[in-house]
Amino acid sequence: MLASCKQSNKAEVEPIETTEVDNSIPPLQFIENPAAGNAFLPRLYSNGRSLFMSWVHTEDSVATLNYSKRHGTAWSQPITVASGTDWFVNWADFPTISENNGAIFTNILQRSADGTYTYDIKLNLFHGGSTTVAQDAKASWFKDLKLHNDTTKSEHGFVSLIPYLDDSFMVSWLDGRNTSGMSHGEHEDDHGGAMTLRAAVVHANGTISNRVQLDDRVCDCCGTSMAMTEAGPVVVYRDRSEGEVRDISIVRYIDDRWTTPQTVAEDNWEISGCPVNGPAVSSFKNILVVAWFTAAKGEGDVHVAFSEDNGAHFGHAFRIDVGNATGRVDIVMINEEDAAVLWMEPNGEQDVIQLMKINKHGFTKPPIVVSSTAASRASGFPQLELVGDQLYCAWTLVHGQNKQIKTATIAVSDLDQ
Repeated sequence: MLASCKQSNKAEVEPIETTEVDNSIPPLQFIENPAAGNAFLPRLYSNGRSLFMSWVHTEDSVATLNYSKRHGTAWSQPITVASGTDWFVNWADFPTISENNGAIFTNILQRSADGTYTYDIKLNLFHGGSTTVAQDAKASWFKDLKLHNDTTKSEHGFVSLIPYLDDSFMVSWLDGRNTSGMSHGEHEDDHGGAMTLRAAVVHANGTISNRVQLDDRVCDCCGTSMAMTEAGPVVVYRDRSEGEVRDISIVRYIDDRWTTPQTVAEDNWEISGCPVNGPAVSSFKNILVVAWFTAAKGEGDVHVAFSEDNGAHFGHAFRIDVGNATGRVDIVMINEEDAAVLWMEPNGEQDVIQLMKINKHGFTKPPIVVSSTAASRASGFPQLELVGDQLYCAWTLVHGQNKQIKTATIAVSDLDQ
C-alpha cells in the first residue's frame, strides 16, 4: 500500500519519455539500468570509484528492495535485499544505501501497527569483505535490525547515512516516539510531543551504539541529509520553531559531541504543515554545500549556500531556479570550488529536472534539462551522484499505474559548455 505525508498541490501529469535538451549543450548519455518491471524510488550512492543504486519493485501487494553496483560501464547482477507485504512504501521516505569497506547498508520501513504513520526503521547490513557480492559463500547478512530503541507505535523514518570509522556508518533519522502516534499536524492539538531528530552509529557486526537526540522539535516529514567534512559528520534537516518557522538547520559532530542546531539561512518560512521537501548536503574537504527548497516569499525557490569551515558558518544563499520551483533537490560537491545541483521546476504543464553547476562565489552555468517529469508524488525525488569525473542521475518516469527508473550520465566538463 502506498502512503504519503502530504498531497501534492499540483495536478498529476503523466510525463513524456523524451528528454528536452538545449541542442547547444551536450546532452546526457542515457544508460541502461537493472531496475526492471514496476520499479521506482531509486537511491544513488558513490564511494568515488563505483556507483550503487537501490530501488523498490512492487508486484501485487509485495514490495521488494534491490540494489546493484556499477563499476566502469557495467552493472552487477541485482541483489534482492528483502521483501514484504507490511512495508510503509512512500514517495518521499524511501530506502537509502551506502557502502564502507565492503559493508553494504540499506533500510526499509516496516509497519508496527495499523495507524497510517506507525512504522519502524529496519536495517539490512551486508558484510562480505572486499567482494561486496551478497551471494558469495563468505558473505554475512544482518537483517531486520531495528535502528531505534523505543517501542512506541509511532513514525520513524527519513534515514540518512554516511560511511564512518572503519566499516561503520553514521545514521540519522526522524523519530516520532514523543508524538504518541498522532497524525501529522495533530501532535500539539492532542497534547502529544514533537518529531525529533536522532543519530546513531551502526557497526558492520550489526551492533548499534551512540544513540542520541540531536533536536527535540523538527519538521515531521522532510527528508534529512548527511555529509562527512574534515571536522566530522554533519546532518542538515528542516527545523521547526514554536512559531512554525521551518527553515533549514545543521548539527555537527565535533570532538565526539554533537553541536546545538544552527540555522543555515534565515528564510523565516512560516508554514503550519510539513512541505515534504527536505535539504541536501555535500562536502569536499572543508567545503560544505547545502541546497534546499523554500516558499517563504510565496513561491517555490531553490537556494544554495556554501560553507568554507566545515559547516560552522555559511555565506550568502543563492537562488538558482527560474521561478516557482517544485524543489526535491540533490547536490554534490565536484571540487573545492564547484558543486552540481539537481532540482525540479515547472515547464508548461509538466515539470523538468534541472542540472546546474554552481561556484561557491555564486557563478553558475546554464542549467541542463535532464528529463521531463511530473510534479505528482509518484515521480519521487531525482538523485545525483559523482563517480570520478562523471555525474550520474536517476529518476522515476510514470506511465499510468506503472513506473520506470531512468538513469543517465554526463561528464563534469560538459556542464561548462
